[in-house]
Amino acid sequence: MDVSAKQSGGSHPIWARSRKRGMLHDAFRTGITLKGFDGILEVVGGALLWFVKPRSMDHIVRWFFQHELSRDPQDFIAVHMLHATQHLTGAGRTFASIYLSAHGLVKIALVTALWRDKLWAYPLSICVFSIFDVYQIYRFTHTHSLVLLILTVFDLAVICLTWREYRAQKSLRGK
Repeated sequence: MDVSAKQSGGSHPIWARSRKRGMLHDAFRTGITLKGFDGILEVVGGALLWFVKPRSMDHIVRWFFQHELSRDPQDFIAVHMLHATQHLTGAGRTFASIYLSAHGLVKIALVTALWRDKLWAYPLSICVFSIFDVYQIYRFTHTHSLVLLILTVFDLAVICLTWREYRAQKSLRGK
């Protein structure tokens, strides 16, 4: 191959595969980073549910969405957030708090292990994320939430990228 083809990335199949591998690796890292941030938000949300009283939560949500509600009293997100805060009491609030916190901590631990290229974390992450997705699909059948469906599709993409990255890591290590 001539020098100019090398410098431009070339059209040789080896260069194309290398670029594709790099893009998929970057997509994997981006996906797990987003899952890690999501895990952090879940832990924060779980802690807020645990420590903030429902009445205070209702006031906070009303304050946060007051501008939007003044322009559109039927705003989809604002109305659903208010509805959710009004129904989070007693056992439901405790369950939601524990579930969010545990879900978030598991994601954070797995993402940390994936970032450190721990080989055991790849199959475990695939398994755990798949279990989370099955639950999300189950919840979707009851809620028909478009957001939940989009999150599930994103999670499935991350699972596929994790499987691909696992195979690449095993190949690099000769296992």
